[in-house]
Amino acid sequence: MDFDFKAIAQQTAQEVLGYNRDTSGWKVVKTSKKITVSSKASRKFHGNLYRVEGIIPESAAKLSDFLYQTGDRITWDKSLQVYNMVHRIDSDTFICHTITQSFAVGSISPRDFIDLVYIKRYEGNMNIISSKSVDFPEYPPSSNYIRGYNHPCGFVCSPMKENPAYSKLVMFVQTEMRGKLSPSIIEKTMPSNLVNFILNAKDGIKAHKTPSRRGFHHNSHS
Repeated sequence: MDFDFKAIAQQTAQEVLGYNRDTSGWKVVKTSKKITVSSKASRKFHGNLYRVEGIIPESAAKLSDFLYQTGDRITWDKSLQVYNMVHRIDSDTFICHTITQSFAVGSISPRDFIDLVYIKRYEGNMNIISSKSVDFPEYPPSSNYIRGYNHPCGFVCSPMKENPAYSKLVMFVQTEMRGKLSPSIIEKTMPSNLVNFILNAKDGIKAHKTPSRRGFHHNSHS
């Protein structure tokens, strides 16, 4: 079983790397606070593949560790209410269960996802954290939430050549929300949600760097 998951994880990282190298056909749908969101039709489902780019004032190694670890994700990621590792495969690979907040003033109700998350390190200090939905029998869909499906998604963290203390973060998202949502609602809300994610990550990594004045309670999950 874990062997199969590992193969899926490696395949997903390969696909994310392919998206990162793909320069044609992207349409810019939003620019805000130095973050650019582009999209193109997904080849995986009837919806969009989104590409989100921003600069983060942190090294690529630290940024990818920050995005890969699960412990304090919900303290900074405002789009999620639950982010739990439910099965660890090895030090680079795990399965997580997430539950999103509702979006678009409640018109998009919370979704839950079971995703296979994998970090792969490439030459030149580039790291890819990929995720893709999988079936995990221990966590069947429940009647409380619509189970969404993430086609290959991921973060690509690479050092800025002129200043390696800064990173370029490129995020790819192709989420099938499922349920009875009109594509137009998703297309209206997705770009600003993605910009907010990058802004939240920037705040989160900044808070992470500044040791808390009230003792080290932010390390309590380790």
